[in-house]
Amino acid sequence: MDNSFRFGDEFGPAKMVTLYNQAVGLKAVVAIDNVAAGPAIGGTRMAVDVSVEECFRLARAMTFKNAAAGLPHGGAKSVIFADPSMSVDKKEVLIRAFARAIKDLSEYIPGPDMGTNELTMAWIHDETGRAVGLPSAIGGIPLDEIGATGFGLSVAAGVLEEFSALKLDGARIAVQGFGAVGRHAARFLSEKGSILVAAADSRGAIHDPCGLDVEKLLRLKVEGASVVQYGGAKTGPAESIIATDCDILIPAARPDVISLSNVETVKAQIILQGANIPVTIDAERRLHEKGTLSIPDFIANSGGVIAASVEFHGGSEDQAMTTIAHKIAENVRGVLEGWRTQNLPPRHVANDLARARVQAAMRIRRFHSCLT
Repeated sequence: MDNSFRFGDEFGPAKMVTLYNQAVGLKAVVAIDNVAAGPAIGGTRMAVDVSVEECFRLARAMTFKNAAAGLPHGGAKSVIFADPSMSVDKKEVLIRAFARAIKDLSEYIPGPDMGTNELTMAWIHDETGRAVGLPSAIGGIPLDEIGATGFGLSVAAGVLEEFSALKLDGARIAVQGFGAVGRHAARFLSEKGSILVAAADSRGAIHDPCGLDVEKLLRLKVEGASVVQYGGAKTGPAESIIATDCDILIPAARPDVISLSNVETVKAQIILQGANIPVTIDAERRLHEKGTLSIPDFIANSGGVIAASVEFHGGSEDQAMTTIAHKIAENVRGVLEGWRTQNLPPRHVANDLARARVQAAMRIRRFHSCLT
């Protein structure tokens, strides 16, 4: 997927909607990119610095992610312009207002994303009757709680052992964005013997070449603390983690964190993209030139939406984890086969895979540019 900003290509967007509710301070955007394969699944992101451009780019990433995973869903995304650290009561008012505003956008199924979680999805479901990543108490599969996306990243890392000299047992990993995705990726990979040498969140980064205590970091995050409160490790600004000397770097935070401005500082052998669109196109090309293997976002981090699809269709948590393992391993293996035999950047191979699947769905089903 080309993560540059443009509208109106053969895939979509099908609909862009701006939402306002002055009474509660709601300002949001919904991008429904493509529904040829079925109703569009995509997260609801809350942050003060989101944008219409980011919303569209993330929606397109979801179209390709769902297609690559072979899910009966198109891609969408929504962004709410607000501070996710607001009080729970205030957030509930805002989220419920958002949910009521999207009630008639029946082709869009929201899920948790940065700044939202299982509880916010429960509020949306209560208002609209549709959302995924719900709390287990109301029959959902809590994506963040079980670490579905992080688990998928560990599956992708396992496939890398077949195509490189990398061995997960003893591999040095660095995780940018030690949150819902990154902390679970660190947990699953540490269970395979990998060593977490650096971690970062929005408040800073820590580094210890001898290894960080993953369980200690997990406890800090549960308490609402930053990784910089770990103690006994070298600290620095959050962006400094990009230059960590490691085997695997997992950017699991915001878009475009690796760009031409810092790509030359990357020392990792492998980039495992935990966030959506964390590497710019130009930087990705440069990584390929440097011999750094970068596994595209919509291939590596699709565990969450795979689990969401299983939940939407009535499946269990066990079924979700089994499906994640199968689909991600199959797709990573296919992309790496193309990378090895054709010497093409992995994203080039992945793009061809996803485009072909979306185009096939568009040929089979009546696809139109508006959802009327």
